[in-house]
Amino acid sequence: MTATIPGNAPDATSLPLHYDKRLMLFSGRANPALARSIGDRLGVGLGPVTLRTFSNDEVYCRFEESIRGADVFIVQPTCANPAGGVNANDALVELLVMIDAAVGASAHRVIAVTPWYGYSRQDKKSAPREPISARLVARMLESAGVDRVLTMDLHAGQLQGFFQVPVDHMTALMMLSGYFRELRRDRDDLEDLVVVAPDAGRVKLNKQFADRLGADLAILDKERPQQQVASVGHVIGDVSGKTAIIVDDIIDTAGTLCAAADAVVRAGAARIYAAATHGVFSGSAYANLAASPFEQVVVTDTIPLRPGAPAAVRVLSCADLLTDSIRRIFTDDSVSAVFGGKNHTF
Repeated sequence: MTATIPGNAPDATSLPLHYDKRLMLFSGRANPALARSIGDRLGVGLGPVTLRTFSNDEVYCRFEESIRGADVFIVQPTCANPAGGVNANDALVELLVMIDAAVGASAHRVIAVTPWYGYSRQDKKSAPREPISARLVARMLESAGVDRVLTMDLHAGQLQGFFQVPVDHMTALMMLSGYFRELRRDRDDLEDLVVVAPDAGRVKLNKQFADRLGADLAILDKERPQQQVASVGHVIGDVSGKTAIIVDDIIDTAGTLCAAADAVVRAGAARIYAAATHGVFSGSAYANLAASPFEQVVVTDTIPLRPGAPAAVRVLSCADLLTDSIRRIFTDDSVSAVFGGKNHTF
């Protein structure tokens, strides 16, 4: 038996609502230059927001106009920016309070644009009684109410699994390899290239990099006896007489990178370059690089470059890549299509 439940007329069973979606872009104090570059490419200005650190070091945030119903994109890598008066932990807390403020102001969606994901190297227990800090940061972002995270070249693939919200993973692989392809086109002495993986964990990334350049691949035998200390044994592969490009995701103190350069020089490389997505450059990084044999060290602007960088450091902007991804998230298009589905380099 079929029962019919009486009700209103068919055209009165729903309430049609027509409105224009709004994209609003805001910046924290960690990397406002990158946020402005993204805004210029999107054709939108940065939204007004008051960010302040009180005398007791607490962080304050207030959006200065209505964001109700908008897709709010917050550009905030969790890195230090001395020019903005924030350290890495300040940047993280500032991102959290911005997300919380946006949620409380009835934003439709809140997307954290965090090209540098801080604490990413603390992604597992390497010794007893250690935290998995990268997972903790993911939980903090979700607890604050983030709907989506847009990031770039995570240190390890499992970081995506720490989230229960969507994570859009970008990569600078194409941009960096394109730079060296153009450099080789302009230089006659860069024909014989070899891409060098700094450790076994970076082999897949370096293989893709080498394939894009039509170069050979070599691997370094590296051990890490303690945090931020690396010991490089020997080179697996032929680098003799060649131009070597050491490719990694992060350059921090540059200790690992310089140890790798010394090993490649001992193996007979003619000249050495380096490429990485994230130029953290903490501690004695600049001094280490200044004393190294690198002709160029190429990074992106996921992290603002502090003053005093050696002349060898080159910075490429990832603003175009992030802009395209933000536009696709806003319009509900495929983000992985930007990379032809090859945006997972783990």
